[in-house]
Amino acid sequence: MTTLPSTTPPRLASPIELDWDALEIAVERNAPDTESYLDLTTGRVVVIMAGDTEAPARRQQVGDNLRNYLRVEPASSREQYRWMERFVGSVSDEALRERLIISIDGKGAFRRFKDVLLAYPAERERWFSYRAELLHWHIHNWLGQHGVVSASPCPWGPPQAPQDLPAVPGRPVVHGTESPGEALRRQARELVEALPAIELPGVIAYLEFLRARAGERPPAPTGERDDELDAAHDRVRDGGGERPAMADDAGTLRVLT
Repeated sequence: MTTLPSTTPPRLASPIELDWDALEIAVERNAPDTESYLDLTTGRVVVIMAGDTEAPARRQQVGDNLRNYLRVEPASSREQYRWMERFVGSVSDEALRERLIISIDGKGAFRRFKDVLLAYPAERERWFSYRAELLHWHIHNWLGQHGVVSASPCPWGPPQAPQDLPAVPGRPVVHGTESPGEALRRQARELVEALPAIELPGVIAYLEFLRARAGERPPAPTGERDDELDAAHDRVRDGGGERPAMADDAGTLRVLT
């Protein structure tokens, strides 16, 4: 692994034509094997993904012209998880809110959350609208922080700070010493332990059926990025960091050889 000296791209003297779609994807994506860089001369986004046949050439391209590239900072999995929590707290349907609270507990939270919303199209649409507002506001703040000005307006309209979602009275979305999932597993264990042994084969067969059925469910739309967010969030839960190996916390670009 070769380390190149850290540089700070200069504030731009003139606007550039941003590739808004690519920038939105880069901000949404949070994967350990992917980094994105904004080309400050063209407005295009260069994506470097481990295993891609073009990755070595793109690393070299960025490494040879560090002052012309700005690393795109994606919205962290912690931040996006808090978005889900705030949305769940605004769901007025008590049964759905309870299912969502359980869905975001533990590993694989982002995928399970989307899976639950598949059966509730109105709430699913409300979630995507809310999430889009937060992503766009993140992009607006990031561009302003680095002095990047677009030559054309963003396609989603003038930037506005997202409105806070109204919290619905009811069970709060908080995780104490025992998470909702752990509480349900404890309850299931207590019930199983109370059954006579002769009943256990039937219980085991039904549980195996439920596990197999869960594995056969089709992935939710945009499932690839859900998996990336789950992987990033799970690393944080397990004590790992969020930044890919290609860049350290000081912003130093590391080129894999």
